[in-house]
Amino acid sequence: MDLLLSLNEKQKDAVTTKEGPLLILAGPGSGKTKTLTHRIAYLISAGVSPGNILAVTFTNKAANEMREKIIRLISQDYGEFKTPINSYPDTGTFHSVCARIIRNEAPALGISRDFIIYDDADQLSVIKKAMSELEIDIKQLSPQKVRSAISGAKDKLVTPDLYKAQESSYPAAEIAKVYELYEEKLSLNGGLDFGDLILKTVLLFENNPSILKKYQKKYRYILVDEYQDTNTAQYSLINLLARESENLCVVGDDAQAIYSWRNADFTNILNFKKDWPNAKVVTLEQNYRSTKNIVKAASELIKNNSRGYPKDLWTSKEEGEPVYIKEVYDSYSEAEFILRKINKLASQKKYKLGDFVVLYRTNAQSRAIEEMFLRSGTPYKIVGGVKFYQRREIKDMIAWLRLAVNENDEASRERLKNIPLALLKARLFTTAPTKSAAIEILRGELALKLRENLKLREFMEYAAHKTNFEQILKDGTEQGDERWENILELFSVAEDYSSLDLKTGLLKFLEDISLMQEADQISNRSDLVHLMTLHMAKGLEFPVVFIAGCEEGILPHINSMFSQDDLEEERRLFYVGLTRAKDAVYCLTARQRMIWGAMANNPPSSFLYEIPADYKEVQLLEPDDEESDEEEGEETDYLLDDDDVIQL
Repeated sequence: MDLLLSLNEKQKDAVTTKEGPLLILAGPGSGKTKTLTHRIAYLISAGVSPGNILAVTFTNKAANEMREKIIRLISQDYGEFKTPINSYPDTGTFHSVCARIIRNEAPALGISRDFIIYDDADQLSVIKKAMSELEIDIKQLSPQKVRSAISGAKDKLVTPDLYKAQESSYPAAEIAKVYELYEEKLSLNGGLDFGDLILKTVLLFENNPSILKKYQKKYRYILVDEYQDTNTAQYSLINLLARESENLCVVGDDAQAIYSWRNADFTNILNFKKDWPNAKVVTLEQNYRSTKNIVKAASELIKNNSRGYPKDLWTSKEEGEPVYIKEVYDSYSEAEFILRKINKLASQKKYKLGDFVVLYRTNAQSRAIEEMFLRSGTPYKIVGGVKFYQRREIKDMIAWLRLAVNENDEASRERLKNIPLALLKARLFTTAPTKSAAIEILRGELALKLRENLKLREFMEYAAHKTNFEQILKDGTEQGDERWENILELFSVAEDYSSLDLKTGLLKFLEDISLMQEADQISNRSDLVHLMTLHMAKGLEFPVVFIAGCEEGILPHINSMFSQDDLEEERRLFYVGLTRAKDAVYCLTARQRMIWGAMANNPPSSFLYEIPADYKEVQLLEPDDEESDEEEGEETDYLLDDDDVIQL
């Protein structure tokens, strides 16, 4: 059959298994999307109506790519399709599929078919109104934390009544009250939030057997991509739809489950055989992306996790280069090494800039790397986030600093008016009836402080304290903590201006920031280096990968140190980083690093030790080095045999 010619034996097995539950365990670079789309084309060639097929994934981009590939496949003249194709399978994200179902069945839910979908900002607005009516102080319980709790509840199929019954302690009891009123207001406004789309579809099916039966009959063949990333609500939805036909095919990799903080539950994929005892399991183990050394290094690393399906990953590609582990002095040496290595490889015409990616655990780590790229004029692009100096919290902090030296800076005044008055005046000892009044009082106090004999960092810390900035940002969510970490990273930058008097240092600092922002426009060029978090890199591939900050406390993150499950997820995250690479991986570890406002001397990541010596090459600094030992155009390598350096 021509449709199967480009597939390997395992892929063919997965594609041609027409009936019954099927788990496709797809290792990195094993062609899972190709297998999924060919399976759909095969089902159609075997006589299944396209309208009876549902394919679900997590992102619109992935859904659109899947749809396009399916259309191309079934539009080609393979001579295998029994009838002319005049319709296509239903493909989409969980949310888009559920939105279509809800619109069709809205009367059964007692809602209008013209419902609107509330985004994060809309949700916050409704939550704030509900909290105000309930007289809940937003300074004691942040609306963002409430929104996060409500979203998490919906992902777990917990309705307001269930939430109230389960939670009785503070602040959960208060959140339960807000949740109940929030739902009432959404209903009155004719709105649903993202969590509702799946939750209400599950409730629709559970409470209306005839409607469930209709969709079970319609979707006789269901395919789910990235199954390891499903949450409780998504899991329940799929199981309800597939229970009648049992023709459920899920594709995923337990070793790439890295989204528990989004309420994903990777035990869904681990328990697939328990849920579906007659399920067939096909493991795609041939890697088409990476060299042998990278595949072996990643495979040995992930074996240290206690839970997961065994896989024997392999590749027919060349041995390739070892995984490089490079010790540097600090974050600037790290950025310098990355830039120099990129320039060297690019100058040899072996790669273009778009072939490189720099990965890091937290967004705050991008700052030193961005600065190095900006100063050198190397074009770059941050994927999945805004640039460090363009982030909202950074621009807000800079607005206060600008007002301190220039009282006529109206642009900064207007920006700061977006902050609620209650938060602006929290640390004032005088009356401030308006935002403008509060901003002016604070500006005057910062201007007075500017006359004192302080270091720039001390002044910035005072400004953050006086303007209540930490409390404004730290709203009880992980995102709020990360925004504050970015401010601490900004304080780290101020250390570079400590030799200057305060006002001179502040003016120079603000000038440097402005120049960086102007130069940053170069990132719109197509040939550029990509910078992103490890979480954002999932599903992508690059010839050369740099993983910055491979140190204890960063990767693995300090928050994971006290939980075996969390530590194993961090290991999976590092595994994802390694397996993005086609040709080469550079893992950077710094002897010291200014991170989140404090100097850290963390040891190399424990994950680096788990890569066998046969698959890595380690380059360490000499024990007595105080600065980076590398000059332009030369590198000194210190290998692991030395007894007086850390053994990796």
